[in-house]
Amino acid sequence: MTLSDAERLAGPLSFNLMIKPAGSLCNLGCSYCYYLDKAEIYSGREPVMSIDMLETVIRKYIETCETSEVTFNWHGGEPLVLGKDFFRKVLEFERRYADGKIIHNTMQTNGILLDSEWAAILRAGNFLTGISVDGPAEIHDRFRRDRRGGPTLDKVLRGIAVLQEAGAEFNTMTTINKASEGKGALVYEFLKSIGSRYMQFMPVLEHVKDGRIVPPGTPGSETAPWSVSATGFGQFMCDMFDQWIRHDVGKYFVGHFDAALAGWCGVQPGTCAYAETCGGNAVIEHNGDVYMCDHFVYPEFKLGNIREKSLKEMLTSAEMIRFGISKRNSLPVKCLSCQWVRLCNGECPKHRFSVTEDGQEGLNALCRGYEMFYSHTATHMKRMRDYLLQER
Repeated sequence: MTLSDAERLAGPLSFNLMIKPAGSLCNLGCSYCYYLDKAEIYSGREPVMSIDMLETVIRKYIETCETSEVTFNWHGGEPLVLGKDFFRKVLEFERRYADGKIIHNTMQTNGILLDSEWAAILRAGNFLTGISVDGPAEIHDRFRRDRRGGPTLDKVLRGIAVLQEAGAEFNTMTTINKASEGKGALVYEFLKSIGSRYMQFMPVLEHVKDGRIVPPGTPGSETAPWSVSATGFGQFMCDMFDQWIRHDVGKYFVGHFDAALAGWCGVQPGTCAYAETCGGNAVIEHNGDVYMCDHFVYPEFKLGNIREKSLKEMLTSAEMIRFGISKRNSLPVKCLSCQWVRLCNGECPKHRFSVTEDGQEGLNALCRGYEMFYSHTATHMKRMRDYLLQER
């Protein structure tokens, strides 16, 4: 544990809680979804959060956050399947227990169920709505299909149009997968064309065994066919950056670019994958079970249940602290001497299943792609850092 770790843990408790009120329940059947199979943890059922549990979660989360502002992150599965009355209750409980704190909401949705009434609820609750969309039809509909195997992009675009008409704020979450390789500029321009000014991207890199997504390092597993290659990921990012740097700096915002610039400036990135340590992004399931991270919802990473333990007890437990600092402490020696480590910090632990040239485990499988991206953008990033230092 470093001094910065101790300072963070000793300061006011502030953490992100991703709430999964519908568990893995979803109206789509995306090929690459890492959450659909979580129902197996709960005997194959897909129950939803009760109103009583909802009230408990909202009350305890607000009480536990030792900050003046609290953000609720509603995730899934697909949270909109719970219905409008459920989220009216969300807003009611947030007002009841706010205790003078400023409450924010974010929601990640596939957007298919959105209508004008939903838009009014989201606007009233100050929701920032994240829409999952992968690009034009030939990319999006490759892996994001409905339960019957049908395409979904047109329905997603209708949902976005509803938000735009209502003046409800949204951004986009886009996976970088096998269908995206070689199409970074195409995807970026498409997202601009549908009105996205704030873009998040997530590389899809999963392992499967017997047709199921399994934890990193599972014996007998193999790379899933929808996974992006390391060089495919790097080229996607470089091509997209070339479009952005020429035309869109200050007008469109890309999470990966912001995080890289933060690293060049020596400040914390806004994305946990590029932080030095983990441990500040817990997940709570429909029944109150709390897990260390959205990508590690497996029994061995369960911290407890909100009815039996306090959030503070779980989030500051020795298990959570070890999980968090192991991100830094388990980096291969190769990473420690890499010129880009201050930018990527080994990225997300769920991608660390490659081996270095000398046989050391724990290398991020996207390492080559990040090397491509950081070296390609270094000159521009340094220039932007210098402009910021000059207050330009």
